[in-house]
Amino acid sequence: IMRSNGLLRPTDLGRSSVFKQYEFVGEHMKKTTTWLLIADGARGRILSVEGHGASRQFVEVEEFSGDHAANRDLLRDKPTRVYESQGEARHATQPKSDPHRELKRSFAEHIADAMAAHLANAAFDKLIVVATPVTIGDLRAAFSDAVKARISAEIDKDLTKTPNTGIASIIGDALPG
Repeated sequence: IMRSNGLLRPTDLGRSSVFKQYEFVGEHMKKTTTWLLIADGARGRILSVEGHGASRQFVEVEEFSGDHAANRDLLRDKPTRVYESQGEARHATQPKSDPHRELKRSFAEHIADAMAAHLANAAFDKLIVVATPVTIGDLRAAFSDAVKARISAEIDKDLTKTPNTGIASIIGDALPG
């Protein structure tokens, strides 16, 4: 329902689900843009939630893919050797961290940087994060405070291989409207 001046008022909409998709900006109402971030340690995508109810659609905004080789390809063939401080003995050393795990953390930081850039351009108002539990932890550590403030829900599921048409039935309660 539009008034002659083109503005929506809360009394015009009552308590309908359409009202949830708008927010006040001064005296004007602005449509709330909700994005869905779906990620695991190697893949991710951002979807914009368009429409509501039965007419809801997910429009792909951006896709991410990380370069995750097997550990055997990331490590040297032989472990590094060190000499004993006294005597002739030598010992193999273990790496201090798992390089595969470090790649996953780096991938989460890449996604977090992209989300901060999108937020700086006012591309979204709310963010729903759907990721594996470890990836959610990595993203929490990497997200800026501004992005964290926009997160409306976190869901610990791996939906990276789920087609866009099947997402609403899995996480429907977290979606707006």
